[in-house]
Amino acid sequence: MTATIERGAATAPVKPSGSAKTPSPRRSGGFLGSSNGKKAVMAVTGAILVLFLIGHMAGNLKSFFGAESFNTYAEFLRTMGEPLVPRRVLLTLVEVVLAASVVLHMWSAVSLARRASKARPVKYAAKRKSQAGGYATHVMRWGGLTILLFVVWHLLDLTFGVVNPAGWDGTPYDRLVEGFATSRWWVTAFYVLAVVMVGLHLRHGLWSAFQTLGLAGSRSYRPLKATAAVVSAVLVLGFLVVPVAVMIGVIK
Repeated sequence: MTATIERGAATAPVKPSGSAKTPSPRRSGGFLGSSNGKKAVMAVTGAILVLFLIGHMAGNLKSFFGAESFNTYAEFLRTMGEPLVPRRVLLTLVEVVLAASVVLHMWSAVSLARRASKARPVKYAAKRKSQAGGYATHVMRWGGLTILLFVVWHLLDLTFGVVNPAGWDGTPYDRLVEGFATSRWWVTAFYVLAVVMVGLHLRHGLWSAFQTLGLAGSRSYRPLKATAAVVSAVLVLGFLVVPVAVMIGVIK
């Protein structure tokens, strides 16, 4: 039965006490569908990519020890795990993890950006100069696109030798030297641009991670911001020193 409250000729239905409540709708997607889940995915994949960059930089620096040292390092990547596992199996697994990390990192970034945009559909009447709406947005958006294009070129050039003068038959050291030859200055320029974008992207990403984890307090604000800048600068310099050394003839 439904109770009613009479107000003249109008009646308003009132649910009796003890009646079942209408269940509130739940968001689909579970934890990964939430903002915290997407931030967690971005943090984990970002950490994987940072570790890869550190290892990759260390490997590149072996070129200063000569062709034999660098080629031995390149061969080790293909034979690591032998004889327990066949040749190149571990390297392939690493490549799969890296590819998945890149895709998931981009997915979480785009998803979070879209969610933030939907949460504030009406633009401000006056433009506001803020980190989220200015410098950081452009760095993460255009920097990410530049890095993606560079990764594709980098693989075709130094990994597969498709666009490298040394070709597929050339040794890794030969492809490195030929790839950054003075006559191909435009390749080096593109490399420098991409690496600088990686540094800016990394600095902002590390600082955002510190803030998300709640580590950026009043006392730790400056030290953590300096840490993000220093880590990014070391990686940028570590990557740029190799092509510069090739162009000036230190590595030849």
